Amino acid sequence: MKWFLELSLCFFLLLFSPFHSLYAQTPKPPKKSPELLNVGKKLYDQYCATCHGPKGDGKGPVGAALKPPPRDFNIPLSQWTYAKGNLNKVFEVISKGIPNTSMVKWDQLSEQERWGLTYYVAEFATSKTPTKKK
Repeated sequence: MKWFLELSLCFFLLLFSPFHSLYAQTPKPPKKSPELLNVGKKLYDQYCATCHGPKGDGKGPVGAALKPPPRDFNIPLSQWTYAKGNLNKVFEVISKGIPNTSMVKWDQLSEQERWGLTYYVAEFATSKTPTKKK
């Protein structure tokens, strides 16, 4: 019990210390590139599609059972609950997860890989095929 209290105190001090803001900032994003998008696609297919679906519509086989349901990446990026159109916030969600949801943190992936995922999922919101007029 003593170690738990000491650990909690250290966490609290770190969280509210002036140094916290130095570590809490989102790193500067790398330039979007086809290579980075390919990295994002591979990771998405491997880790994300089971919940978010292969089309990014939130209708993956596991996603149907999740409450709240997974994000539908096909809606405009400006309407994403946590991102509000900001790619740095998308990166943050991928890195830190979302409390009280099934969206876990993916901080075990490298920063470059997380940016690849960020750019890739944002593509779902922007890569709409125009509908043909009849």
